Amino acid sequence: MSQDTTSLKLNKEVEAAEDFLPLLGTDYVELYVGNAKQAAHYYQAAWGFQPIAYSGLETGIKDRVSYVLQQDKIRLVLTSPLQQGGEVNRHIEKHGDGVKVVALWVDNAKQSYLETTKRGAKSYMEPKTIKDDQGEVVLSGIHTYGETIHIFVERSNYKGVFMPGFKPWNPEYKPTEVGLKYIDHMVGNVGWNEMGKWCGFYAKVMGFAQLVSFDDKDISTDYTALMSKVMSNGNGRIKFPINEPAEGKKKSQIEEYIEFYNGAGVQHIALATDNIIETVKALKKRGVEFLHVPESYYDTVLDRVGEIDEKLEPLKELGILIDRDDEGYLLQLFTKPVLDRPTMFFEIIQRKGAKSFGKGNFKALFEAIEREQEMRGTL
Repeated sequence: MSQDTTSLKLNKEVEAAEDFLPLLGTDYVELYVGNAKQAAHYYQAAWGFQPIAYSGLETGIKDRVSYVLQQDKIRLVLTSPLQQGGEVNRHIEKHGDGVKVVALWVDNAKQSYLETTKRGAKSYMEPKTIKDDQGEVVLSGIHTYGETIHIFVERSNYKGVFMPGFKPWNPEYKPTEVGLKYIDHMVGNVGWNEMGKWCGFYAKVMGFAQLVSFDDKDISTDYTALMSKVMSNGNGRIKFPINEPAEGKKKSQIEEYIEFYNGAGVQHIALATDNIIETVKALKKRGVEFLHVPESYYDTVLDRVGEIDEKLEPLKELGILIDRDDEGYLLQLFTKPVLDRPTMFFEIIQRKGAKSFGKGNFKALFEAIEREQEMRGTL
């Protein structure tokens, strides 16, 4: 079977994914963090996110504080505890700062809950309606890998800034945006031999289809390896690659993540841009650190990917990777971990037609990660 035929078959499988769970997009991503005020400042100053909403003591919430930031269609919620004990403290102590909630925007949160729980999802939150003078939001939730959860958000009858319990947050400090548009995909790291289990979960419980898979022959270096499958919902707006470790001579990045995160969790969030050169330049000026790719990568990259619209030199200066599939090409770059623990990081991606995930860059990328691991003494 040719690569074109395979891609067509995979795309048809994704389109045919049983759409008992129609998803409109990612509503928000919530991180539990040790200091939400300072984390919010970081995502404003370094990443150009705009202040949107706030919840805490001033809004009658006594146990936690949350800051909501937004850039185009990307919405982050940063939450810290205000009291000792409780779920948020325990999560931070175990995992460090990290993603707790991947919230999905739906037309019907109650139906989403019923459809997923009857197919085997473990309930996190039964459907509930929260209201204020701006309308109402219906929420429900299920568990997924590790301690990560999916919240279904139905907000068609709400006109407020975020949801009930939050007030507008409008500080003077508002650095300009950096051109980030939406969440392209979010990657989960799971333990040994768990990839099949969680891909099965997304297929059975949420109606996703497998878009593509990579084994340890695709994703390996001389020292480390991993395996990955990409799950996508029917309309392709939600894509969740799931990674697991594979046998290698040394400790892989997935093993390092699981060791420091103490379990499965969200490894990275891929953020889309329409101009990766300008976005990366802006991020670097603001202090965001990216993985370093040797200049030798660029000696042969155009032989592999063919003609591109961009000049090679600025891509080389910034360390941006290039890959091509049957439908076009993509440009991508990965940050170093944005936390003290070597866990979560971000990917910046610009798609020029390509629907794939940069398979041709895996070796260069993983060698760059291994250099960082070696400096940390965790390889």
